[in-house]
Amino acid sequence: MPDAETVDRHYQIGSASFRARPLEPALYIVATPIGNLGDMTIRGIETLAAADIIACEDTRVSRVLLERYGISRRPYAYHEHNADTAGPKLIEALLAGKSVALVSDAGTPLVSDPGGRLVPEAKAAGVKVVPIPGASSVLAALTASGLFKDSFYFAGFLSSKQGQRRARLEQLKALDAALVFFESPNRAAATLVDMADVFGAERPASLCRELTKTYETIVTLPLQELAAAFEGEDRIRGEVVLVVGPPIEDANIPRSDNDIDALLRALVLEMPPAKAAGEAARMTGRPKGELYQRLLAMK
Repeated sequence: MPDAETVDRHYQIGSASFRARPLEPALYIVATPIGNLGDMTIRGIETLAAADIIACEDTRVSRVLLERYGISRRPYAYHEHNADTAGPKLIEALLAGKSVALVSDAGTPLVSDPGGRLVPEAKAAGVKVVPIPGASSVLAALTASGLFKDSFYFAGFLSSKQGQRRARLEQLKALDAALVFFESPNRAAATLVDMADVFGAERPASLCRELTKTYETIVTLPLQELAAAFEGEDRIRGEVVLVVGPPIEDANIPRSDNDIDALLRALVLEMPPAKAAGEAARMTGRPKGELYQRLLAMK
């Protein structure tokens, strides 16, 4: 780790050079651009220039950002593969009175990256944690999708295994909020198909890729149409954020307890209780287990 006395604390914006103001000892959570380097905040730039240590997910990626703003520093690697050894060293430096700036490859640290381990460890050690907000692909996708009303749920990455992926979607389908997912470009097309099956063909969704970059693409369609538009993995390139709108209101869907009980009574006349509970879950969005228990109580 660098000696605090030898750190060059200058940064550059355009042709102008500045000296960063001193930082108090703390762990600084610094958001970085998600594609367009011009989205870095001035406060974030100054924090990186002033910090004694810059901890990052991938030193190669972070060097590009540092060079853009004339910050002559050697970043310190902190990622999922070395967190057990690098984390304690960072905590030790913080307790010794140094300032540490934590960045991820893109966006806000702790959102689907290993920084989530360091902050609790720092707090447990009595270290002050300071957020330096900025770019976020979650918020960028939400605002551009047109599907956000008054609440959203960030679901992160879904499982690469279809069975587990569909089970998770079943858990989320009745949630009255916009849903935000990160997805691999290699799985996005298959995930859209699963979403159309589980959430319903007409539920609106957006595929957002390469946000803030030259080839930024934001497509909003009903899920079945969106899945068809991106059928074939080779058609999707770049980082992908999927936004699914809240469930579509349908006056024909039973919602009151009395209506649901009536539906269950009608279904159980035609099929076994477990199957009736499953069909009622599909029709109402209620959990199958809950409906099965209602059936048992009714009997």
